[in-house]
Amino acid sequence: MHRRKKCVTLMGMEGISDLDALDSSSILIKKTDAPLVDALIATAEIDVACFHFPGHNRGKAAPSALSDLIGRGTFTHDLPVPDLPELDDLFSPKGAISDAQVKAAKLFGASETWFLVGGTTCGIQASIMATCCPGDVLILPRNSHISATSGLILSGAMPKYILPEYSSHWNIAGGVTPAQVETAIKELEGGGKAAAAVLVTSPTYHGICSKLSEITKLCHSRGIPVIVDEAHGAHLRFHPNFPSTALEQGADLAVQSTHKVLSSLTQSSMLHASGNLIDRERITKCLQILQSSSPSYLLLASLDAARAQIEENPDTIFSNALALSLLAKHEIRKIPGVSLREPSCFVSGFPAIDPLRISLGVSQLHMSGYVADKKLWEGHRIIPELVGSKSLTFAVNLGTTRKDVERLISGIKTVSIKFFKGSNLQSGGENGVRIRAPTTCGSMQLSPRNAFFARKRRVCIRESLGEICGELICPYPPGIPVMVPGEVITDEAVSYLLNVMRIGAEIKGSSDHRLSSILICT
Repeated sequence: MHRRKKCVTLMGMEGISDLDALDSSSILIKKTDAPLVDALIATAEIDVACFHFPGHNRGKAAPSALSDLIGRGTFTHDLPVPDLPELDDLFSPKGAISDAQVKAAKLFGASETWFLVGGTTCGIQASIMATCCPGDVLILPRNSHISATSGLILSGAMPKYILPEYSSHWNIAGGVTPAQVETAIKELEGGGKAAAAVLVTSPTYHGICSKLSEITKLCHSRGIPVIVDEAHGAHLRFHPNFPSTALEQGADLAVQSTHKVLSSLTQSSMLHASGNLIDRERITKCLQILQSSSPSYLLLASLDAARAQIEENPDTIFSNALALSLLAKHEIRKIPGVSLREPSCFVSGFPAIDPLRISLGVSQLHMSGYVADKKLWEGHRIIPELVGSKSLTFAVNLGTTRKDVERLISGIKTVSIKFFKGSNLQSGGENGVRIRAPTTCGSMQLSPRNAFFARKRRVCIRESLGEICGELICPYPPGIPVMVPGEVITDEAVSYLLNVMRIGAEIKGSSDHRLSSILICT
């Protein structure tokens, strides 16, 4: 249990009549395990006449529909940064925010850490902007998150895509190999170019980790910085049976979604730096451009609180979650008609898979992952983290209970009993329709930035083949683009999008949500 120490001392408050005396000098903020939480509590407890933003006035004008739901205390602590100097300034931290970021850097093994209130998306964008100038080349996997594409648009960089190994049985992509990165670097060098940076997603949404130590060694031998989208790996440092972290394997920048497996509020993340290949001042300037000038102190304090929670017992805090995940997998393996994704599903073999991710294959139940998701919800109110055409992925975390795991096992058993017919058919989707993700990508005719700002016209989706895509289109989740602005549209990409939409996937990014038409560059 997190121990919150008394953190507020109000001096000279009794009998004060001079308004000028009521300022930050009358507040002593005791530095304890969570300096941002302490500062927030101290500031909120002062009796003040409030003439600053936000307009709910520390909860006095809070909308009842919301305050009844989350409590007025949330509004009381929704204080502005940097308007109140005792709360510090995110973009020029000298007090509580600085202290909290230093503590986080130490815990996560970084030389410097920045708190993010725009999610890992913001951190990925800033990392690309800080390492790539207009016209530079960024090497990245084709299954990178949508934030990497927006980073290309913001920076003006050109992508050099790596196609990760693809498992047709699971309809998922794996990580990237050192050999693939080396090939991409040499192809650029053969054309007289050099990579400004390499971006790797590790672990992937499904928990698949790449051999980062070999990739960073290869890149650093050429002076190329390595950015790791570690959105799903903020917890990896905190159990000996977890895969090694990106920083432990030599990454220069690692962006983590502290709100995913750890316990900060949604939208809060951290950007960690190590080594000497990154211009730290440029990172800071990029974050000032990308982040709100009015960051939520609640989000910042939640990052600090999540760090303090882990720091109390970093070596054992995930022991129970790991045990529950292993229990679930042990029992699921006994259930007919379903399968668990194992490391062997990829030929190349990846060094590790996050043991807190449970990916369940449902092909033998003659249904898509979207249908299986519906059955688990209707009968058992079970919600997975990720739904695919052939699988469901469940994320175990600090809040997972044995009751949750037993409910998951029971739900899967019920679906198996009802739908498994004893067949070994490995179909690609509902009613045996084969759904295969694109294994190639269209050639880049424009940079993502130039395509984004180019003039466009709308055409029927089937008439778009061979044209230059003007939109970023992807099934969501997981938010991995199938079409990128500037790429030539291929039949393979169009067919895949139409097929996954037909069996239940949502398509994001397209201005036509029905995907009957698409914008192309003119």
